[in-house]
Amino acid sequence: MTSERSIPVLSNIRCRSASVAPKILASGVLCLALCGDALAAPKLSEETVSYWLDGEFSVSTLSRKEQAAELAWFHKAAEPFRGMTIYVVSETIDTHWYEANILSKAFEDVTGIRVVHEITGEDDLVRKLLSQIETGINIYDAFISDSDLIGAHYRSGAVVALSDYIQQDGAAVTLPTLDLQDFIGLNFTTAPDGKVYQLPDQQFANLYWYRYDWFNRKDLRERFQRLYGYELGVPVNWSAYEDIAEFFTVHVKELDGHPVWGHMDYGKTDPSLGWRISDAWLSMAGMGDRGIPNGVPVDDWGIRVDGCRPVGASVQRGGALDSPAANYAIRKFVDWFKYAPPQAANLTFTEAGGWVGTGQIAQQIFWYTAFVAQATQPGLPIVNADGTPKWRIAPSPVGAYWEEGMKSGYQDAGSWTLLKNTPADRRRAAWLYAQFTVSKTVSLKKTLVGLTPIRLSDINSSVMSEKAPMLGGLVEFYRSNARNYWTPTGSNVPNYAKLSPLWWKYISLALEGARPVDEVMQDLARAMDRGLDAVGREEPGVCSPRLNPESSREFWLKAPGAPKPERNEHPPGKTLSYEESIKVWN
Repeated sequence: MTSERSIPVLSNIRCRSASVAPKILASGVLCLALCGDALAAPKLSEETVSYWLDGEFSVSTLSRKEQAAELAWFHKAAEPFRGMTIYVVSETIDTHWYEANILSKAFEDVTGIRVVHEITGEDDLVRKLLSQIETGINIYDAFISDSDLIGAHYRSGAVVALSDYIQQDGAAVTLPTLDLQDFIGLNFTTAPDGKVYQLPDQQFANLYWYRYDWFNRKDLRERFQRLYGYELGVPVNWSAYEDIAEFFTVHVKELDGHPVWGHMDYGKTDPSLGWRISDAWLSMAGMGDRGIPNGVPVDDWGIRVDGCRPVGASVQRGGALDSPAANYAIRKFVDWFKYAPPQAANLTFTEAGGWVGTGQIAQQIFWYTAFVAQATQPGLPIVNADGTPKWRIAPSPVGAYWEEGMKSGYQDAGSWTLLKNTPADRRRAAWLYAQFTVSKTVSLKKTLVGLTPIRLSDINSSVMSEKAPMLGGLVEFYRSNARNYWTPTGSNVPNYAKLSPLWWKYISLALEGARPVDEVMQDLARAMDRGLDAVGREEPGVCSPRLNPESSREFWLKAPGAPKPERNEHPPGKTLSYEESIKVWN
């Protein structure tokens, strides 16, 4: 006879009447009728609470009692979904590996909901999201995708507005201590309609990275002063960056018995080449208009908007994608590869990330802080014996067309995104997992692992103060006002998934030398105009694109703001000490 202990239990089956008792079915399955309080789910065990709170999540801005209360809330809220398996997907960074390997297990222990957390490349992630929207087939129950897609999300009608959801259908499964105002990137995920469409899960900026120890060497400082007539330090503008790149690659050449380079980048024909440019490189050059988080009326993609309606990217339509400033930005990107390792032009974003750890790179103008965790590993030639870094991160130098009041760089804000075509119960279960990964119970530990902070309370914690000397300026950046000036792609881009592939398709031609930069950018601007027009026709609406009629370049270049006429692209180089440079962040 089969023992009761060996009988499988379908604990997620719900009955209609409290009078129904457990029954042994012909198949030998025990059906537990989860009705009323008669067979309520067991209380979260103290063993489970202790395992996670006294171990993995022993660091938190909450007290242990407050953490235990959050876990108890998740356990209770998950009762209707216990035994369910949900599917989520995110891009490949350390933070998401931690979620997939550790947080998903913790969530299952606490809630009884199993999570299959898939990790994939960013380009594939965008394709998966777009495919689910277009087909209406629910494959994933939630996505962690960049806030760069906010322009498409609020226009499409396919994405759940979370600020509505937590007040309505998701009210019963919204964590009382979620504390939206604690999220530093919430303005990045808020659309022009005032609604929050995504919940920040991780953030990282592209900042200037350099060898602090080399820049402070007396012999190198004196040599740079003789050659260039000013101090070796953190470059304020692109002229200084270029001088420093030339200095290390052409004049220094070798340090400590190893060849060194004054610049690092990546340029393989790959989707990440597109992000390298669309992630505010043109804005750093000064192509667009003043405005935070994005330029108004011309943004960091060179797209002009009239109100909320995109009207063109080419100069002839009032945009700036083929303007003198944009051409200057791409020429510098291409030219500076001569100061980088020969392999750089054939590397992707991920492959290039570890190069600073070799100890052969003097500086990198465009370095994602998602790689801070890699660059702090003990034993690396860029880490001191006591664990402090030999490097620092500092404000990014800006190009000749940049003006005060413009965004200063790019910040990735990977954010939880729910689609309307996900069944309601699966969406509620996925929303619970999303909140768990950003809850105050776990967020500080996740920040320490991935170094991609999202909560002000974590950034300002004593734990981060103690960690700051090991992170080369990361904590100082996120504690400053600068975190609001390094911003993602904004809402002007009406369909990121459809328009973003244009970047790498065309920029690769310039990098390979197949076409002159000015011609490439003109072709890219025209292709972007065609793409905007197609989106406007396919997705009509109040904020859908409607192109301006073409006018002469001279008309728009003489008008105030972007597109800007050609100016002196080689002003004198200017540098600051590290201590002076980080004051800029405030």
